[in-house]
Amino acid sequence: MSATDLSAPEPAIRERAAHSVHGGLALLAGLTGMLAGSGAIYAGAAFLADGKGGGLGGGLIATGIVLALAGIVSLCGLNTVAPGEARVVQLFGRYRGTIREDGLRWVNPFTSREKISTRVRNHETAVLKVNDAYGNPIEVASVVVWKVRDTARALFEVDDFEEFVATQTEAAVRHIAMEYPYDAHGEAELSLRANADEITEKLAVELHDRAEAAGVQIVESRFTHLAYAPEIASAMLQRQQAGAVVAARQQIVEGAVGMVEQALARIAEQDIVELDEERKATMVSNLLVVLCGDRTPQPVINTGSLYQ
Repeated sequence: MSATDLSAPEPAIRERAAHSVHGGLALLAGLTGMLAGSGAIYAGAAFLADGKGGGLGGGLIATGIVLALAGIVSLCGLNTVAPGEARVVQLFGRYRGTIREDGLRWVNPFTSREKISTRVRNHETAVLKVNDAYGNPIEVASVVVWKVRDTARALFEVDDFEEFVATQTEAAVRHIAMEYPYDAHGEAELSLRANADEITEKLAVELHDRAEAAGVQIVESRFTHLAYAPEIASAMLQRQQAGAVVAARQQIVEGAVGMVEQALARIAEQDIVELDEERKATMVSNLLVVLCGDRTPQPVINTGSLYQ
């Protein structure tokens, strides 16, 4: 299954702006109502204590209680929203919108407001042990940078969006690690070690598709650990060393052949000495031994003839 096959279900709810007003006027109105209510209650109590105007005193007390309660209820609608935060507003279980404007805001005091951080976060997976495309056990870990993009989906589409991101990140890392080999045998084949940038892009695409259901935006994803499992690490190291030796020998031989060819061409061009086929073969053999040998050559002076 490829990353493009991971299609999230159509969300039942999306984020929208909640109706809110600046909280300064609401704060002033609430404090004014509480003060006016307290004054009315005090005046009504004074009338009742004097024994005059009992009906007026009772009315003032009732009015004061109503004003004080209205002021308290009005103050309950105030919210302080810090930068990098949002408040999800619900009224009797129904989603009424999200407050993203920072500062003091006022909404319906009978609503509930849940705070969600919209800051950028990091999630680092533990070292996971999986089998690569060739069946070799490897260890892999990654770090994912993410943030909440849609607060409504993050709160209502999944149970716990932080745990959802952690689980889907581990699943995506395992899936990518199983799709590609640690080391590719062919030059055109992608591998985890040699093509880290391309594999990281594929990991980011798959993480985006998986986290879309929770309203989460993947900012960046990177592998932080990639190695063979300890039980095969020594064997794979010998294989890598053997491959490096073969590649180095191949380059040395190609260079030596070119130098021998150039030497024969210069000798023939400058007419230094005339060589027959047997002498050319001997010179080629000697030059290849000198150029391709692991040890310093020991010069040997031939005082005779090649034919004796």
